[in-house]
Amino acid sequence: MRAPPGTRADYVHFRQHTTRWNDNDVYGHLNNVVHYLLFDSAVNEWLIRNGLLDVKNSASIGLAVETGCRYHAELAYPQVITSGLKVSRLGASSVRYEIGLFADDGDIAAAEGFFVHVYVDAKSRRPCPIPEETRAALQGLVKEAR
Repeated sequence: MRAPPGTRADYVHFRQHTTRWNDNDVYGHLNNVVHYLLFDSAVNEWLIRNGLLDVKNSASIGLAVETGCRYHAELAYPQVITSGLKVSRLGASSVRYEIGLFADDGDIAAAEGFFVHVYVDAKSRRPCPIPEETRAALQGLVKEAR
């Protein structure tokens, strides 16, 4: 049985995104690829705003090794979409981010996705521990999966 859609209460950090005309596909709703762009933007915006990612100078970076999305309802331009972000698993070198997308002021997620990032040395691309400063900040996003 499929789990019901999440609500805003399931997430910790929120960010608004403005949709664009070209985000819609020929069926009149957000193309599935746009959902992944919003997921990626939610995660990386949080990392950058918290001083945890400098794409040119960071000694370690998180690489996506697994992603997924469940679609519950259509989203479309010109809606404003709010992404909700949380961390459901924090390992030694990996983190699972979960993201909900909410239409306008809606409380029920229209889509929910996840990214698993494995931290690697930026030069060698070999797995490494999540930096302590990053781990401490990620703890603030931890919310157990429902």
